[in-house]
Amino acid sequence: MTRRRLILILVLILATTTALSTLAFTARARDVPKVVTGFVAGILCSSIFVSGLDPDRVLAETTEAMPGTGLIMWALSTDVDRAHKDVTVTLLGLGRSHAVYRDGFGCTLDHGNAVAELAVPTADTRQPEALLPAIAGPALVAPINPQLDAALDRAFAEPEAPPRRHTKAVVVLKDGHIVAERYAEAYGIDTPILGFSATKSVMSALTGILVRQSKLALDRPAPVAAWQSPGDPRRAVTVDHLLRHTAGLAIGSSLAASLGAALEPVNRMKFMESDMARYAESLELATPPGSAWNYNDGNYVILSQLIREAVGGHAADVLRFARQELFGPLGMRNVTLEFDASGNPEGSSQMLATARDWARFGMLYLNDGVVGGKRILPEGWVKYSASPTPNAWVGYGAGFWTNQGDSFGADYRIHHGWPRDAFFAKGTIGQYVIIVPSERLVIVRLGLSPNWPDVDGVSRLVSDVIAATGGGARSASRNSM
Repeated sequence: MTRRRLILILVLILATTTALSTLAFTARARDVPKVVTGFVAGILCSSIFVSGLDPDRVLAETTEAMPGTGLIMWALSTDVDRAHKDVTVTLLGLGRSHAVYRDGFGCTLDHGNAVAELAVPTADTRQPEALLPAIAGPALVAPINPQLDAALDRAFAEPEAPPRRHTKAVVVLKDGHIVAERYAEAYGIDTPILGFSATKSVMSALTGILVRQSKLALDRPAPVAAWQSPGDPRRAVTVDHLLRHTAGLAIGSSLAASLGAALEPVNRMKFMESDMARYAESLELATPPGSAWNYNDGNYVILSQLIREAVGGHAADVLRFARQELFGPLGMRNVTLEFDASGNPEGSSQMLATARDWARFGMLYLNDGVVGGKRILPEGWVKYSASPTPNAWVGYGAGFWTNQGDSFGADYRIHHGWPRDAFFAKGTIGQYVIIVPSERLVIVRLGLSPNWPDVDGVSRLVSDVIAATGGGARSASRNSM
């Protein structure tokens, strides 16, 4: 296939994805090769140098889960420099992206500008002793009964016809202890796995801690310097709006995981801008704050910058704060939070953690924000996080997806076996940290699956686990209420 034909394919794909003005469409279409190569470079860098995985397998399975990307994957060229720990990806000369690994901070896209020097916190900032009781010993925990074993068999089984699930890890906690876990080949207890947008739930937790410390407030205007001019309508945006995706910024949507999504301004922010928050904050409003729901990564990029400023202003301050106030008390020892080139945490999608550490994070919410008798999150924060946002059709709260309320998403999940009180952190293409308070359950499922409903098999996994841990009858009774 020639370069000319590739350009034609790109234009045809993009032309059918959205109705934009001619000038805006042309400008965004030019961004697509850079967005695509930036996404691939970041994924490969993190999978190689943080997770220790085979990059070819990760790339093949990730793109398989994202509709349309196969049309241009053949045209990508990748160069992995293991000595210097960086990855360069090009697309037939139309786009080039470079990702670099830095110890303690994971991978960052280098756009040719100066990349912020980041100092890793040292001895005086070691994580405190874990307050969360041990959830398991060092060995793999086999399912405690045949029903759980069968549930994991189904979760890892591939359907006879595509699309494939590519389940990588499942961890089930009941009453604070792992009762079943399983990993795909090349994955294990110590493998950090990218949570994608499950990272947003971690940023929500850090925001909650800052609210408890009176360093941020939910209902007051977000302290964004670029929005403080008199008469600027963005001054009305609150921290609550950012958490719930109702800020109203004209940045597009982050719900789709496909080639067509490369047109969205939010993906220019993620894969072409050295300072993501500055770009997001520069955009005008598309809707008045609080009036409409629009899920996008820009809200949490801005929120991540507010967290950075509230804890000291430096990347090392963010790590110190997260370790002392959240990761340490929960015993989350194998976590990598990645940053953009300006030193802001990429809190919309770039945290890697082991499946057990993701489960430990879920335990914080199962225990109403308290760990080992110490309150980590403000009283009422867990209830707030799971409370439904008006017009959020997928069922979304404040940093978590939720089955509360009457949204289409909540009704769909309940119809497919989820309890009404379940809420969860969710990352694109198949990442879940599911909290079911009524069953004292946390279920972690990580993988590389298309975003189509239940292709990943997670609804069956939830209902299977509840039945296998003794809660099936209670769940059926509760869902009928």
